Amino acid sequence: MTLISFLSAWLIHKPLERRLVRSAGATVQPRRQFLLDYALVLMAGMVVTLLNYGLYQIPIDHGVRFFIGYVASGFFISLDMALARERQLIQQALREETVLPPPERLYSMTRRFFGVALGTVLLVVTVISLVISRDLSWLSTIGRDAISISVAMEAVVYELVFIMVVLLIMVINLIWSYAGNLRLLFETETGILENVTRGDLSRLVPVATHDEFGAIAGYTNNMIQGLRHRFQLISALNMAEEVQQNLLPQNPPEIPGLELAGTSLYCDRVGGDYYDYVELTGHRLGVVVTDASGHGVGSALHMTTARAFLRFGIRDYTGPARLISEVNRMLTRDSYETGRFTTLFFLEIHPAEKSLRWVRAGHDPALLYDPAADTFETLSGEGMALGVMADFEFREYERRGWPPDAVVFIGTDGIHETRNAAGEMFGNERLRAVIREHGAEPAEAVRDAIIVATEAFRGDTPQEDDLTLVVVRLG
Repeated sequence: MTLISFLSAWLIHKPLERRLVRSAGATVQPRRQFLLDYALVLMAGMVVTLLNYGLYQIPIDHGVRFFIGYVASGFFISLDMALARERQLIQQALREETVLPPPERLYSMTRRFFGVALGTVLLVVTVISLVISRDLSWLSTIGRDAISISVAMEAVVYELVFIMVVLLIMVINLIWSYAGNLRLLFETETGILENVTRGDLSRLVPVATHDEFGAIAGYTNNMIQGLRHRFQLISALNMAEEVQQNLLPQNPPEIPGLELAGTSLYCDRVGGDYYDYVELTGHRLGVVVTDASGHGVGSALHMTTARAFLRFGIRDYTGPARLISEVNRMLTRDSYETGRFTTLFFLEIHPAEKSLRWVRAGHDPALLYDPAADTFETLSGEGMALGVMADFEFREYERRGWPPDAVVFIGTDGIHETRNAAGEMFGNERLRAVIREHGAEPAEAVRDAIIVATEAFRGDTPQEDDLTLVVVRLG
């Protein structure tokens, strides 16, 4: 009868498993597997108990004890099948690299383990108690002679040992299966994390459970995807940095009577500062320094736009004022809605006539240093930042003649606004002192001295703004 009931349960097991278990999500399949198998075993036990009572008039109390055996064995069988299903899903997830989000509902591993342990203890105690009570009842019905009692006791001991061995095997098998799943999950996740520490982000952790391992796997995957995105951003920034460095002059033009040296140091990978040398008609040279508002990628894009408009306008160059006015119109058209602006200083140098013409668009004035007289002159003038008012007409200013070996300095506000640990600014006085100290040296030496002085003043304080400067020695 028992064999027939189990065979019947096995026949309906496969179609029910396909419909109720395999069709469900991966993380709920083990739980459904346990419920299905346990329900089938209990149903088989119920059928056998009722048939024994109806056909063979087996007392109901004996049937109840028999059914409890089904309850105990079904518990272990169903748990083992559920763990096997979980193990199969984990291995399938590893093969297919199945990646799911972290489980929305967490089934705590500790609570599940406690429930399994408690259920195991209760079932073992119940089974052993029933066996002992039945044996005691049986012992009370046998003869009182020593031989009968000895044989009966030996039979009881053998029965108890057999039942305890069977239960122990079931418990050990359950622990082994559970530990195997934990080991598989642990080795999978630690293996992926070891790859991450080596910089390998090619694999994600398969999520196949609803417990802490599933949550850790899900959040580990979020971390890996975040690192992937970060590396993509770093790669893009590296490319942007390379492109921006290529937009800056690689070498200054060689013009008789002039020494040129410039540099841009960004506080981020890219920045909004820009300088350039432009050879103009009539053996003239244009020097431009710009500073886009803010810093970082947004400022770099704005700077690149300003550079493109400036290079485009140079083709029809007739003078500084007209050039900058046209650049301002185009830049305002494209960036007015963004709220961004760019300051600029454009200097036209005519070595043959020894004349300077410049336009100041919201930028710090340039400095003209006379080493012989030890005096500074500011190349100032009125002018609004670019990108604010499209129809603003810029004025150009002119200076004819310059002292021998004069030094022109054009820089962004990041130089004199450099701060030290005490919050003190580098300031214009320190800047002039450096130029004065190195005023008789080549343009490159003056440039390097200014950079060294600002870095020494700043110390370990992070650079807060981009630094750009151009030094021109006029022969």
